[in-house]
Amino acid sequence: MFGCILNRMIFWELVKVFVLCLIAITGILLMAGIVAEASQQGLNPAQIVAVIPLLIPSTLPYTIPATTLFATCIVYGRLSADNEILAIRASGISLTKVVGPAILIGLLTTAGTMGLYYRVIPYTHHLMRSMFLADVEELLYALLKKHGQVTHPQFDYSMFVKGVQGRRLISPTFKHRDGHGETDVVAQAQEAELRVDMKKRILLVRMYRGEAWSKNETHAYFQQRDWEVELPDDFFSQHHRARDLTWEQIFERLDELREEQQDLENELKTCRSQLGGKDSTVEPAPIANLEHKLKDKRLQILAMQAELHMRPALSLGCLFFVLVGCPVGIWFGRSDYLSSFITCFLPIVFLYYPLMLCGTGMAKDGRFATMATVWIADGVVALAGLVLFSRLLRN
Repeated sequence: MFGCILNRMIFWELVKVFVLCLIAITGILLMAGIVAEASQQGLNPAQIVAVIPLLIPSTLPYTIPATTLFATCIVYGRLSADNEILAIRASGISLTKVVGPAILIGLLTTAGTMGLYYRVIPYTHHLMRSMFLADVEELLYALLKKHGQVTHPQFDYSMFVKGVQGRRLISPTFKHRDGHGETDVVAQAQEAELRVDMKKRILLVRMYRGEAWSKNETHAYFQQRDWEVELPDDFFSQHHRARDLTWEQIFERLDELREEQQDLENELKTCRSQLGGKDSTVEPAPIANLEHKLKDKRLQILAMQAELHMRPALSLGCLFFVLVGCPVGIWFGRSDYLSSFITCFLPIVFLYYPLMLCGTGMAKDGRFATMATVWIADGVVALAGLVLFSRLLRN
């Protein structure tokens, strides 16, 4: 029974090591990786401090499985190193009872990760994006101060500056692109300032004492001139990314995308039939535009489907890691953290997470079937765990 003293002792040892390692691994990931990347992107210290609590839930689906594996290796490696596993076997107690607490930890962490994905992670991820969207002006100034330029695939403009002094941009260069991606307007000035109107969804670039060139070779000097740039709609989309959506919202969004895809396919079919059929050598702009929109819808659908599979796959990784951690910890019999880290943690993590990330990326690109690519990492670890676990129980 799980209520016996032995099982309770093992369970609480697992809990203590798990909590300690989870705090350490999450802290290292935040400080060494995410915060460093955020500072490189131009976020100031106040913004980084504000975003850390919102980042933590998004890191837990990756740190919880690894921490579960680490805690299992530590506790069962310590039991084996102290010959307690040998004493338990000699007393006639089956190993199935000994590994029961680890299975329970695996089930609890799996359920906890799934629970985070139900509401907490989508909400905090969406809140983090909304926080930055509400401060677009400050973010643009930070990017200009950090990198001296602002370029983004969603924007049909780019800006370059030699320096930033408070709200003043020194020697700015503003370039605007037309619908074909070609530069149609270039303006240079001695200084400029930015204003973002969130209600109208426009960026106002006010330039002082400069000159401008247009695509039709016109040239003009100005003392003050305002350039209004419309920010793209998807930049403001409240549910643009799959990670921002709860389970129910993903299914609702999938239905919407499939309806939009069907409408685009019908419209494209009609347009082609009016121009002589699908085999027509004429590829006018409306057809190319519809094909581009249709491709974008398909990629959005694939991203939603990949997210639906990735969430349970990452969650079940906790249980599969336990199946690997128990036998490896007992057989190697290492009681120290470093040995457990090297013998089990590093090989699994460097195998599991690259497979998971690469599989999810290929699923979003539509290269292979979503289920096969997203679940391949769990399949490999689960198979290895079941083989090791069955050998442990037989021996």
